[in-house]
Amino acid sequence: MKTGRLWTKLALGVALSLTLAATADAAKRGKYEETGFTGGGTVKGKVSFEGALPADAIESIKITKNADVCGNGDREVAWVDVKDGALRGVFVFINKIKKGKNWEKPELGTYLVNQKGCRFRPWAQVVRPGSIIIRNSDEGVLHNINARELIGVEKGRVVKKTLFNFGQPDPGDITDKIKPRRSSYIGINCEAHNFMFGFILAPVHPYAVVVADDGSYTIDNLPPGKYTLKAWHPRYGVKKTKITVDAGGSIDADFSFSEAE
Repeated sequence: MKTGRLWTKLALGVALSLTLAATADAAKRGKYEETGFTGGGTVKGKVSFEGALPADAIESIKITKNADVCGNGDREVAWVDVKDGALRGVFVFINKIKKGKNWEKPELGTYLVNQKGCRFRPWAQVVRPGSIIIRNSDEGVLHNINARELIGVEKGRVVKKTLFNFGQPDPGDITDKIKPRRSSYIGINCEAHNFMFGFILAPVHPYAVVVADDGSYTIDNLPPGKYTLKAWHPRYGVKKTKITVDAGGSIDADFSFSEAE
């Protein structure tokens, strides 16, 4: 009887610990209320790169399988993608906001990671936490997508926690979920092809974008107030600045990254 009671107490203790951990994680991520807000202010700007590119800005990785689809020779992976001074592949977002505009539906009607030509398309995207379609468009090619929550990005000590990891041997779609508990930063890679990478930002609110090819960005319909604006580059980490937004107003906020920092 005592042993049974002991196991019951242990089970209750574990359950309580898990509940408290989940609550703490939820608190870190925060909550957001869609209010249909319109007529807010706008923050816009550009993300640039200063100085010389690092020697490994573009990595060449030998293609060793599925050459008929993936191509021959080497695959160039642009870890630091710069064109005319603009740094691409950067996410810009409001750090914390409790309520505001509604989430818009994604361009294709659903969030999608497409594996085509042995590349993740797009390389970088913002998704609303929840369902996402993983598509294999490469006939006769086995892909194995591994999505991992990147915890500790802003502290410079990253711990990777797997969100899902599965093989996809035939063309078609698989629906899974992007539901990070502690961090909005997510990295994806293919376990079958060591040159396939991509990144996702999954914030709890819709005030987040990926910069355009010229490094520019716009975040609109922000309720008036003071905010912390952040920019995340998967190699260089996160930069931030304080902004104040007025109703119907527009402000500029630029970011600059460099190898020397």
